[in-house]
Amino acid sequence: MTSLSFKTAKQPATGSLGVVASNHSLGSAAGLEMLAMGGNAIDAAIGTLFALNVVEPMMVGILGAGWMNIRLASGESIIVDNYATAPQTATSDLFTPISDSWPDYMETVGDASKVGYLATGTPGTLKAWVEAVQSWGRLDLATVMAPAIRYAEQGFVVGGYLHELIMSTHSDLARFPASADLFLPNGKPLDSGERLIQPELGKTFRAIAQHGADVLYDGAVGQVIVDDIAQNGGILSMDDLRQYGTIRREALSLSYRGYEVIVPSPPCAGGLHLLQILALLEGFDVASLGFGTSDGIHLLTECFKIAFADRAAHVGDPANGHVPVEWLLSESYASERQVTIRMDKASPQNAGVLPSSDSNDTTHVTAADQEGNIASFTQTINQAFGSKVIVPGTGLLLNNCMALFDPHPGHPNSVGPGKRTVSSTSPVIVLKGGEPLMALGTPGGVRIFPSIAQAIVNVIDHGMTLQEAVEAPRVWTQGQWLEVEQEIPDSVRHELAQRGHQVQEVSVVAGGMNGIMFDQATGQMHGAACWRADGSPAALSGGPARSGIRFQSTASRR
Repeated sequence: MTSLSFKTAKQPATGSLGVVASNHSLGSAAGLEMLAMGGNAIDAAIGTLFALNVVEPMMVGILGAGWMNIRLASGESIIVDNYATAPQTATSDLFTPISDSWPDYMETVGDASKVGYLATGTPGTLKAWVEAVQSWGRLDLATVMAPAIRYAEQGFVVGGYLHELIMSTHSDLARFPASADLFLPNGKPLDSGERLIQPELGKTFRAIAQHGADVLYDGAVGQVIVDDIAQNGGILSMDDLRQYGTIRREALSLSYRGYEVIVPSPPCAGGLHLLQILALLEGFDVASLGFGTSDGIHLLTECFKIAFADRAAHVGDPANGHVPVEWLLSESYASERQVTIRMDKASPQNAGVLPSSDSNDTTHVTAADQEGNIASFTQTINQAFGSKVIVPGTGLLLNNCMALFDPHPGHPNSVGPGKRTVSSTSPVIVLKGGEPLMALGTPGGVRIFPSIAQAIVNVIDHGMTLQEAVEAPRVWTQGQWLEVEQEIPDSVRHELAQRGHQVQEVSVVAGGMNGIMFDQATGQMHGAACWRADGSPAALSGGPARSGIRFQSTASRR
């Protein structure tokens, strides 16, 4: 059986002292600056994220949400849930759904759950980033934020990726004066090559660098935000900000062909169902099916459908109901579902699947240092430019994480006061023999965990490098049609259609995946980032002068 061949568009970056991979070159440069200043992987990751708030504003910001997967040099795994919560006054009928069926199940009247002030959940990002620096970093907050402040005040050159997303959200951004002023100057979208300067964001960042997260959660910046929200029909309050707390979650892990895969636990559904997909694949000889073949793609998609069916039926905020994690990941349940997979025919594993409103517009940062600390962080404001609202005077975009809730009452992921949203994010760390093999993640909403599963399979079963694995053509389904990227050949698409799949060609499945692979024999780290975003790995090598060397001055040699 012939496997699909392809060429990578980008090159990896290799270093011995540290690597940072993110979806913007200035973000990775900020992280590398932290490593060069004596910081560790956590400092590097947070420095990168603050910088991305400036240069990748459509994807991430301090008023957002996310998950952190940390492995310290000691071997300790740390999972931080900084996902958004519904405001305390939110009720299950907060939004009015327009349909009880696909494809409009998650849509609401007036796009109220997606655009505008009511779409904003209580943010956890800033609190988590500051706590991470204080708890596991080496540098102070002001140092870690310095590159971001510099980029905000001095500006940066807009790239094609940011320009295209401004164009695609033009009409919604235009509804909010501060957003229009920044991204649509004189009524026209910022173009590639223009310089974007954000003085108000720089001022806000300087206040945070000096006073910490309390400026938002119990201070002047927070008050400006909640006042603007209240004046425009939103419900997020100062009490919501004061009561917000990050949560240390248990790490979930599963052995896949002898490799330990470590992910966050629910309400991070992405990690749980990534492991479930791998547990299902464990029962098949994936390598023999080949990469990109009709058999290989068919098997992947059948596993995806099972995972999505279980997600819809069983997964919500564990604080509001039981999530059967052990059962979903058990060998007995995997065996039970494996026998339902027919290799000659698409099976109806999609029964009961409810569509999700998870957004493709997220970011991921992977960082590692020479001591063995690893940070795999997926962070978001949900959809592109979040709620599309910049709060006047702050430079900050509000998230639209309320769009992640089921707008219909009575379901595991329905809106509820203080409830955490279910997330598809999957920041991953993979071990081989107890030592790091790779760490990776991607944006992409409900396409995240199936895409990460494909990357892991590409490395472990198909023998790819990490650069090849993150760039390889992808497929996705959650039980309706089957999306295939353009590189999947017509012959393979035809064979999949013959088995009953509704095949649709798409330009991109999920988003810009990045990660780091560790060479245990040489100590080298290889950073990789794919073509689907402005991904740029950056690596640090070299080091200090050899000890014991005495340098003579020019004068002494005369």
